[in-house]
Amino acid sequence: MTTEKNEVLISVRGLEKHFKGGELKALRGVDADICRGEVVVVIGPSGSGKSTFLRCLNLLEQPTAGTISLAGVDITDPTVDINLHRQKMGMVFQHFNLFPHMTVLRNMTIAPIKLLKKSREEAEAKARSLLERVNLEDREDAYPSQLSGGQKQRIAIVRALCMEPEVMLFDEPTSALDPEMVGEVLDVMKELALSGMTMICVTHEMGFAREVADRVLFMDEGKIVEEGTPEEIFSSQKEQRTKDFLNKVL
Repeated sequence: MTTEKNEVLISVRGLEKHFKGGELKALRGVDADICRGEVVVVIGPSGSGKSTFLRCLNLLEQPTAGTISLAGVDITDPTVDINLHRQKMGMVFQHFNLFPHMTVLRNMTIAPIKLLKKSREEAEAKARSLLERVNLEDREDAYPSQLSGGQKQRIAIVRALCMEPEVMLFDEPTSALDPEMVGEVLDVMKELALSGMTMICVTHEMGFAREVADRVLFMDEGKIVEEGTPEEIFSSQKEQRTKDFLNKVL
């Protein structure tokens, strides 16, 4: 998938994240640019910093050092209204994070009504069109406990889309699912990628990375070790560490 994508939407420079008073360095000087409309897949072994990198992008984790710019605004600047900018980044986690006491429709409309000040009618119309898009239009009155894992994750994705984000962040969205439910979630993500949404996905699904990514980042020990097109990363790696990792997982 090659399209003309050269407007940088997210720019990361010198990103560091330390835990335990600096003993554990989860990120060590990460530099990355994500262009508008680009699908970037982040791969690497457990503990390599992938999820921490993603969580720093919308400041769910506060970076120890470095800067993150979103559409030209340095969101690590303490004077910036982070809640306003966080609305521009939809995030989908491993564990759905749906409100158990609310119906699917209410889960999807509460944030647009409260934060985007949409009318209930407008929010519900948007939610219903998105439910149709993921073939769950008949589940709007269901509660999360009445849904399968794959259905919950599809709801989590379209709930994030209700906020009309500029970028979608996916943190291993299929890792908590039974194998037979993985495909239905990946299909929604593929369709989203084809629609032109800017996406950053941390995943172990190498087939998805090959098929959908414009660019793949391989992380290890808190750094981006290698990056390139899926063809470059999966077929002609330059770094031995990348080769070793892919030999184990492919």
